[in-house]
Amino acid sequence: MKRTLKDLAVKIFADGADKDGMLQLNANPLIQGLTTNPTLMRKAGVTDFEAFARDILQTITVKPLSLEVFSDEFPEMKRQGLKINGWGKNVYVKIPITNTRNESSLPLIKELAGQGVKLNVTAILTLDQVKGVAAALNPKVPAVVSIFAGRIADTGVDPVGIMAESKKILAGLPQAELLWASVREVLNIFQANDCGCHIVTVPHDILGKGMKMAGMELGELSLDTVKMFAADAKAAGFTL
Repeated sequence: MKRTLKDLAVKIFADGADKDGMLQLNANPLIQGLTTNPTLMRKAGVTDFEAFARDILQTITVKPLSLEVFSDEFPEMKRQGLKINGWGKNVYVKIPITNTRNESSLPLIKELAGQGVKLNVTAILTLDQVKGVAAALNPKVPAVVSIFAGRIADTGVDPVGIMAESKKILAGLPQAELLWASVREVLNIFQANDCGCHIVTVPHDILGKGMKMAGMELGELSLDTVKMFAADAKAAGFTL
């Protein structure tokens, strides 16, 4: 049976930092939340983190929005995290699983979760990291555990088994949601759904492709492809 994005149980979050795109997707009932990170902000030309975030939060007031700290020092991460947390009830504070020196963020995660901060723990790639996060989270406070399945796949490893095992690890935390991050193609959205992830974050361009093509009849897509080649050959003025 062919499925479209509307047929899936997994919650689809839009991943990006393009303001216009974020606001358009926020208005789309298919999109249930939004995420961003410093890399996406830089690519989008954001130069003032707080001004950008507060501006976006004037419109995105209900759906969850994840905003990431950018310090590499844990005391400053804590300060930034508490400040970001105060910007809105729908805000999740993104904390990387380690800093750039590979020092664990788990003590900070435990401290912030203990203070009732909704966290999105990010850049996770191993089951040991998932186990550590599960032990650090506050079971009474909503949290997101973001596993970079796309980066796992980039190494030649199928991430589906890791995601399924991660869901088992988080089973004792009813407020924690498993997130499939770093989507590379539309298929990944369906994989995230089928292995039981609660959330999948999808870049704006792949969301557009998925909304257009997911569930499309393959014979129709074949004809569209042939028409594309013919139109491009004509536009190029090729002759033999």
